[in-house]
Amino acid sequence: MNINERTEFELQCGPFSVTFGSRTLIMGILNITPDSFSDGSLYFDKEDAVPHGEALAAAGADIIDIGGESSRPFSRPVPAEEEIRRVVPVIEDLSRRLSVPISIDTTKAQVAARALEAGAVIVNDIGALRFDSAMADLVADADVPVVLMHMKGTPKTMQISPQYEDVVGEVRAFLAHAIHRAGEAGINRNKIIVDPGIGFGKTVTHNLCLIKDLWALQSLGVPVLIGPSRKSFISKLLGSGDERRKAGTQAVVSAAALNGAHIVRVHDVEGTRETLKLVDAIRNAGRVHDHLPVSPPKAIL
Repeated sequence: MNINERTEFELQCGPFSVTFGSRTLIMGILNITPDSFSDGSLYFDKEDAVPHGEALAAAGADIIDIGGESSRPFSRPVPAEEEIRRVVPVIEDLSRRLSVPISIDTTKAQVAARALEAGAVIVNDIGALRFDSAMADLVADADVPVVLMHMKGTPKTMQISPQYEDVVGEVRAFLAHAIHRAGEAGINRNKIIVDPGIGFGKTVTHNLCLIKDLWALQSLGVPVLIGPSRKSFISKLLGSGDERRKAGTQAVVSAAALNGAHIVRVHDVEGTRETLKLVDAIRNAGRVHDHLPVSPPKAIL
């Protein structure tokens, strides 16, 4: 498969009709937590979170993903009541202000239900409906899009010596099974997005293999999301420091988009937007070259 063959999809996200595939979409991250690995405590208060959500949308985010529980390695769960207290007021406010869909990043049905009532229209479940038996029914009844992510273990255990014989094949098989289970629960296939779970129960090599062979997930027949933003594997390759993580994130975003990702989940929306303008121009060059300015060839003396 070449870089021009990314499948296109149309998903209804509440009042928003979202096209996946014609260009690479951006999901902006808004963590309302005191302990997230990258931006913990920066937007923990509503007074900081709401303006940041508006800034993400203004910078070009196609979806705002709001979460109230850190999923960093070795993190512990947050009670549902606390998660609700963190995210619902922000979702209520932003849903009135923004003209882009809001996603709730949670594994708990109780939190998802309150978030949907508050104005969220997508559920981003890093547990792929496994961590709360009520989640699948909730998503099916609400008829909202859901992101199903691969994770080996739980956030508390996932980075304890993860092993695979064939990481790409095993992640693909897991996601295929997750799609099947979602269908059995009554979730429409055209509401499903999959995520290979970069950094969730993977070594550096596992992450690189998944990025390189991301095209393998196209055969699942649903949009593919990838979330490499500022992950630790980038620092392990490039060295520590915020600027190196940011630069490394843009490199991974480029590779993922060229290898079939429909949407990238990132902290730095503005930088990613500029990166993807060029990447998508490269992807579409065979179809739009007649509209690009071309200088006449110079004579060779």
